[in-house]
Amino acid sequence: MRIALITPYGREHRNGNWHTAARWTRFLREAGHTVRVQVEWDGRPADLMLALHARRSYASIRAFAEKFPSRPLVLTLTGTDLYRDIHEDSDAQQALEWAHRIIVLQERGPDELAAHLVLKTRVVYQSAPDIVRLPPPANTFEVLSIGHLRPEKDPFRAALATAYLPAHSRIKITHLGSALSEEMAETAELAQNKLPRWIWAGNVTHKSVLKRLSRAHLLVISSVMEGGANVICEALAADVPVLASDIPGNIGMLGEDYPGYFPVGDEHQLAKLLWTAENDLDFYANLSNHARNRRSLMRPEMEASRLRQVVAEFEQTTA
Repeated sequence: MRIALITPYGREHRNGNWHTAARWTRFLREAGHTVRVQVEWDGRPADLMLALHARRSYASIRAFAEKFPSRPLVLTLTGTDLYRDIHEDSDAQQALEWAHRIIVLQERGPDELAAHLVLKTRVVYQSAPDIVRLPPPANTFEVLSIGHLRPEKDPFRAALATAYLPAHSRIKITHLGSALSEEMAETAELAQNKLPRWIWAGNVTHKSVLKRLSRAHLLVISSVMEGGANVICEALAADVPVLASDIPGNIGMLGEDYPGYFPVGDEHQLAKLLWTAENDLDFYANLSNHARNRRSLMRPEMEASRLRQVVAEFEQTTA
């Protein structure tokens, strides 16, 4: 099939949407499909459109639906889509109706959708290949936070938590990711100066992120909104357990019974979990075991299979 894959962010952004688009392009091409990746659809014929983000890709979705109303349109919902836009933005709501299939990135995603939309929804967990573990730092309990500094990520919650750690804790938290505003950059600089256990490393390459992750003891994801964070997949691929805010997008990735959740915006509880993970071997082992169990859902072969199955639902009708 000829597939137009629409992503609102191009290669230069190197964010989660771009990494998803790049992986899916590879998976679909390996299955024999022809895939063109575009930020905005150029109007050239395609047998199927696969669009990431209902609101940001709306212009392309509308153009395809109007030009080829009978051809399959597959819409993937991101975090801001699923937990904000489809509830308040008329363009995003219309995109849902035009879509023949909706993809969500974790098992709690369908909870946000009306019953008639759930019927055409499929879950495709994102994935990461295995990351070889390297020896962690000997005298430091290495914790990472990964992602651009923006409000949806609540990026300074881990920094605030360090203020409540005992003086003899060996925890050091490094945040990897660029600031998306001057205000965020200024806050990061201030936090780094006031809270010596927290370091802002700024923008680093994806290769460097994975290398740092391979040596880490723990990942913290404190977001207030997530559709299905790829960084969780990468942490599990590196056998690194996660402490996560208890939002649906994280629970859908890690499971209802995962022991590493803390209330959104609660740095006190996050500090308690950090301290427990550092010092309670049974708790850390429990975190690790749960994370390893979820890892099976987020392997590349599983993601590729689920994605190809969604496309295969339409191969007979477009042949």
